[in-house]
Amino acid sequence: MPAPFPPLSPVPPPDELLTARRRFFSGAPGAEQALALPIIRSWTRCAERGLPVGGRLKAEPLTQGELSIRRERYEALRRRCRPELEALHLSASAAGGIVILTDPTGLVLDTVGSADFADRAAQVALRPGVSWSEADSGTNAIGTALIERRGIEVRGAEHYAEPHGILTCAAAPIHDPFGELVGLLDLSGPSAVPHLHALALVELAVGQVEHRLFEGAFPGRDVVRFHADPSFLGTAREGVLVFEDHRLVAANRPALSLLGLGWDALGARRFSELFEGSLGRPGDARRARTPNGAVMLRLERQAPAPVRMAAVPAVAPPAAPAPAGPSFDAETEQALGRAIRLMNAGVPVLIQGETGSGKEVFARQIHARGPRADRTFAAVNCAALPEGLIESELFGYEDGAFTGARRAGFKGLFREADGGVLFLDEIGDMPLGLQSRLLRVLQEREVTPLGGGKAVKVDFALVCASHRDLKMLVEQGSFRADLYFRIAQYTVTLPPLRSLADREALVERLWRDMAGPGADAPLLSPACREALARHTWPGNFRQLTGVLKVLLALAEPGETVGPEALPADISAADLRSPAQPAATSSLPASQARDPAPGLSGDLGSVTRAAMDAALKECDGNISRAARRLGIHRSTLHRHLASRGH
Repeated sequence: MPAPFPPLSPVPPPDELLTARRRFFSGAPGAEQALALPIIRSWTRCAERGLPVGGRLKAEPLTQGELSIRRERYEALRRRCRPELEALHLSASAAGGIVILTDPTGLVLDTVGSADFADRAAQVALRPGVSWSEADSGTNAIGTALIERRGIEVRGAEHYAEPHGILTCAAAPIHDPFGELVGLLDLSGPSAVPHLHALALVELAVGQVEHRLFEGAFPGRDVVRFHADPSFLGTAREGVLVFEDHRLVAANRPALSLLGLGWDALGARRFSELFEGSLGRPGDARRARTPNGAVMLRLERQAPAPVRMAAVPAVAPPAAPAPAGPSFDAETEQALGRAIRLMNAGVPVLIQGETGSGKEVFARQIHARGPRADRTFAAVNCAALPEGLIESELFGYEDGAFTGARRAGFKGLFREADGGVLFLDEIGDMPLGLQSRLLRVLQEREVTPLGGGKAVKVDFALVCASHRDLKMLVEQGSFRADLYFRIAQYTVTLPPLRSLADREALVERLWRDMAGPGADAPLLSPACREALARHTWPGNFRQLTGVLKVLLALAEPGETVGPEALPADISAADLRSPAQPAATSSLPASQARDPAPGLSGDLGSVTRAAMDAALKECDGNISRAARRLGIHRSTLHRHLASRGH
């Protein structure tokens, strides 16, 4: 059962806390007797990660440009939290501390409060643009609250890293009406001046933010507001439930706490299971009984979405919804930040991952967030071009270099990328002869076009990608070892969609990004969202976003899309199968592997198995199998050739 306002943990005396630290880090028993369970659990996680205790943890702040992009992404959250930041600002300033707003990963977006303490906090990297996730900064209120999914206070030496002992911090995560983490508020100050009510103030502020998230967010739905004490109706302490056709689809934490429910009740409970009597009519206020006692209940129905009138011929049709932005987990975001810094230092980046796992999206974000963003992003798919054309596409050619050449010649992607970023997708499919020419370009930084001509100096950042295991290709002799070591100085492996822990939240986030914020935006029903989350998605993100675009295109304004709208190959398989159990691995979400049945092993074997399965399902039809996987036909042809078909 969620606890909107968890009880405060007793503060151990300083001597007792230091004794507990010595016992814990020396392996002696008894440390848990002096510490709250969340602190013990957090210290254990940090120790298992091998985080340093005595020295400073390595904080890698975002550049100002990267921070601006992140703030823009969470502008709606920042806007909704502004009243609470200002209210907490008074308390923080009086106690000599600062108020902090973070994104769902623990990256600090904004700080307000005492300028003097802000300077001291910056010495331990408590400032905008720095991640305070537990994996980056050890036990701290921000990162530990996000993992525990509840309000946490971490005082002085309860921090895992000794330099952070100057802080006393209280933090609480912000949940949206579907139970998804959307951000966090934190109140931090000097450990020498404890703020006795810090956590209560932060929890109250978070409750007010979450309460406002329901305003106008559920057009045409029935919203029930209730509390055992009628004086709490209309405040952030009231329970709020949203029903669609009498089925619970959204809630706030006070409502779940009053009813003794968890977030898994969404989509699973009906009004008649929670309250006696009928739902009633909008405006009704009455006493009602719940399994936990009597409450005062008030029903309202939010204004329905406006009816979209048919457009007359002279009026331009409405713009298509904006495409979904990239949705990376916390570890992938960190890998992206490192990739950008390395690209700035002239280090090539190699992206590995299954087909459709977002390699080009990741590469485009390296370009968009880096200093070369205003220059060209030149991309070529080495698997999609016939072997005879790859060389001319990359190097360009002079007039008359070959039959069919353009009269004015062609510059080629190497020269087109000058000053920008060159992205070589599926580089594992590049012919061996061309690999040697590519290596020469990378060494000498100059290009000679086909048909002669003078060598031209080029300056580009190189990003390569492949779904194939390049190390294995090197061992097989089909990929040059010297080229591999040149392009793989930093490798990012993107996880397949099926390995992500919270796929349902990801589906909902992608849908909201596609559908947009309008009042008439279609919604996904819980059953539809669950079916999408259960699917194994051999084509990964590319396949999922393709299905979502189809559902959105066919949905009516304000409609709730049910599982009956899903493609047959998804609904038939996933509406019958039980939900996958949550992964118990201690690995981060982006490293955990939860393969689909029959798919296991290294990247190459998983990819080959997925291709074989798609071909079997499509009765050997290569075009259909390629469309299902979201890849080019030539990639499947090469796969068949390599298997001796």
